Amino acid sequence: MITTILLALFFLVAPAIVLVLCRKVNWIGKLGPVLVLYILGVVVGNVGNIFGCPLSESTVSMQKLFSSITVPFAIPLMLLGCSFNKGDGKRYALVLVTGLIAVIVAILSGYFIFRHPIDSGAMGVDGTAKIGGLLTGAYTGGTINMAALKTMLDVSDSTYILLNSYDMLVGFFYLIFLMTIGIKLFRRLLDSRSKIIIDNIVNKVVRAKKSVTGFVTRFMPKSYQEKARKNESSNEENPYSGLGTKKGLCILGLLILISLTICGLSFLITKLFPKIPLMTLFILCLTTFGIGASFIPKLRALPYSYDVGMYAIYVFSIVVASMADVKNLDLAGGAGALGYLFFVVFISLGLQALLSKTFHLDADTTVIGSVALLCSPPFVPMISAAMHNRRALAAGLAIGIVGYAVGTYLGFGIFRLLSLF
Repeated sequence: MITTILLALFFLVAPAIVLVLCRKVNWIGKLGPVLVLYILGVVVGNVGNIFGCPLSESTVSMQKLFSSITVPFAIPLMLLGCSFNKGDGKRYALVLVTGLIAVIVAILSGYFIFRHPIDSGAMGVDGTAKIGGLLTGAYTGGTINMAALKTMLDVSDSTYILLNSYDMLVGFFYLIFLMTIGIKLFRRLLDSRSKIIIDNIVNKVVRAKKSVTGFVTRFMPKSYQEKARKNESSNEENPYSGLGTKKGLCILGLLILISLTICGLSFLITKLFPKIPLMTLFILCLTTFGIGASFIPKLRALPYSYDVGMYAIYVFSIVVASMADVKNLDLAGGAGALGYLFFVVFISLGLQALLSKTFHLDADTTVIGSVALLCSPPFVPMISAAMHNRRALAAGLAIGIVGYAVGTYLGFGIFRLLSLF
């Protein structure tokens, strides 16, 4: 029990330590807090297995609790400070359609490539068609759709557990790829050259402004210099500066109250419509109420809303990474299935990039749409933070919600189609 409490405190405090290190240590800052926390979580979650001391049941329950409550808490706060354009809906719909097409094409083509290795391996008892159906549900909706399809298609427990383990492994490499080189690569490939030039000009202007400000500051009295440096650091380097003051704590309390109220209302609505899948309706309500609150000027003007929500996502990042249990991976027994997952995830990502290039879609919306489908909405805020793009959050959540709704139907349809071959 003591170990569980200490680990829970570590999960809550670690993001603050990592944020400080990102500001103080140059190479850690280049990695970014999300990636650092993700790697740290994997290490912490598996260090016990290395020394023969696996996590206790109470610790596992604590991990599940943290991973379940942090994202719903964060979504309303992160949406609260965003502004939305009426013309965004068409772009979101196009990213959704291209993403679904990319996943389905990857599933179908991968079936014929990996059919023989899978049927002759540990999962051969269920057949590649059922696995293709499960992966369609997982990579257009999420684990919930995958669980529903397990029951519908009568998939064995061993196959389902192995697929879940492989999914966590492939998802880890997918997210690491995006956070290291993927986002930058997509921006190079998809964003227009003129936009890149404009962004470079803007960055140069910002740097020039800082240089001029620093030059002028040198000739100010020392008291003014200290005040200028303090304001600069609090505004640009540390968004949480001032949160510990009396005023900051009052704002923090109000933000927590707003988020808990929205979460409570969303949960009550799910109870009124029990026939609708809980997670689909819950995320939909959180998003709707969060966007609605952003149109109230006094609420949108509240400082720290995005940053407090972002801290919850930092906690989610380290906790969910710590839940990746490496010892349960039977890589030899299901090599064909593991290859199928890698193929579907990265080929669908490449196909979506090609389609986005064809339809002139921007890089950030394309990437966040891919994450929403392949990893499900809870991972959207994490990648939105890695991209430093608040506007991408709403796009990812909207795409992910539709994916939740259609994932089970698409999975069953793909299974029936593959069964014909």
